[in-house]
Amino acid sequence: MFTGEYRHSVDDKGRLAVPARFRSQLEGGAVVCKWLDNCLAILTRHGWEELAAKTATLPLTNPGSRAFQRHIFGGAAEVELDRQGRVVLPAYLRDYAALDGEVVIVGARDHAEIWAPSRWDDVRRSLEDPETLAGHLEGLGI
Repeated sequence: MFTGEYRHSVDDKGRLAVPARFRSQLEGGAVVCKWLDNCLAILTRHGWEELAAKTATLPLTNPGSRAFQRHIFGGAAEVELDRQGRVVLPAYLRDYAALDGEVVIVGARDHAEIWAPSRWDDVRRSLEDPETLAGHLEGLGI
């Protein structure tokens, strides 16, 4: 399970140090992809395969389904951890998420999200507002 919030940096070659707590989960390889809300997601290979299986059941006739699959799968890159526990984020993914220098890596249960700090700060602040959070939880059965 991916939990916690970590601040790291992306170097000039696009390498990002993965938080030590996440490395063992990603040792078999991972996939980094465009995600919702203009951030990136990093998933284990198993998590990626589960997402692929779920999306395979979506109707091709649904425009939202096609858009989601194009977004997620068209913007994905398989990555491996190097000896220092880093992954290389391709330039097109860094550009999409506006990653330059410092980044925030946030655990999100079955994946981690990689955020530009200013974007994450906006999201985090909205989640700390009780009314906004209650609105997000409405109808979820939590």
